[in-house]
This record gives sequence, structure tokens and C-alpha cells, in this order.
Amino acid sequence: MNLHGIVAVSGKPGLWKALAQNKTGFILESLDDNKTKLVANLSTAKLAALDEITIFGEDEDIKLKDIFERMNSAKSIPDPKADGNTLRVFFREVAPDHDEEKVYASDMKKVVSWYNLLKDLPLFTEEPKSAEASAEEPVSETVAETSAEETKPKARKAPAKTAKKK
Repeated sequence: MNLHGIVAVSGKPGLWKALAQNKTGFILESLDDNKTKLVANLSTAKLAALDEITIFGEDEDIKLKDIFERMNSAKSIPDPKADGNTLRVFFREVAPDHDEEKVYASDMKKVVSWYNLLKDLPLFTEEPKSAEASAEEPVSETVAETSAEETKPKARKAPAKTAKKK
């Protein structure tokens, strides 16, 4: 599961994919059917990357990615609008060691709704690129084929001096 580049924006519903970065923030595209574009200003908007989100656990925090993987193998997923007790029972199944005092019903609703948005996307089944795999990729052929002669700066001709007429 590759959640790299997927963010949640405070004050905006749904999930967004980071397309590019500019001086003041990020250019985002919604993951819903509308494909709405948004420029998120870093001074006013708060972005949360899904690959970095964790849920409070009793011993240690649980990565959202791990919860999504367990949800993927679960028999049935409750509706995000279900009551808190139904969601709590479901969360005991997919995240048995979550801290029940710190994880609220609103958090569980958000996780279930995010899962429903992501489960049908191709990136959900895609493996993330690791740092080792990207280091092993071959250098682009066009870069590798440039010779030292091509990289030397070209000599400039000195401007011709004009003789002054008296």
C-alpha cells in the first residue's frame, strides 16, 4: 500500500493528492470523482500526510497503514456514519491494542471514511518505493552518455576592438 503523497487538509473534506509544491504551499488534487484542484497555503492550512499518521495505542502507536491492511482483510466494514459503539467494536477487531480513552468515535469515523475513499484506488494495492530501490535504479541513459567534451564550457571569442578614427 502506497500512501506517499496523500494528505488530509484541515477544514476540507476528503483526501488530497499532492501534485506539486510552490513557494507558499502545495498544489493538491482531490481523490474523489470531481478531481478538484486546490492550492494549500502552508501558513494557513494544516496538512497531515497519511503515511505519517498514527493511532494512539496502549503500548506504542499504531500506523494508519497497518490499520488499513487489517481493514482490507476484515469481513465487513461498518458505515462511517454508524454509531460510536459499532465503530468501537470494529476497531477492537482491526486495532485490538488501540487506546480506547484517546481514540474517539470521530477519529474512527474518519479512518473508516478514508479507507472507503482509498480502497478502490490503484495506489492502495501498489507497493511503496523504498529508498534502497530508488538508489538501485540505473542512471538515465541520456545523462550517462554525455561525454566530458560535451560538458566543457565553450570558449568565447573576444570582441574585436575597433580602431578609433582621428
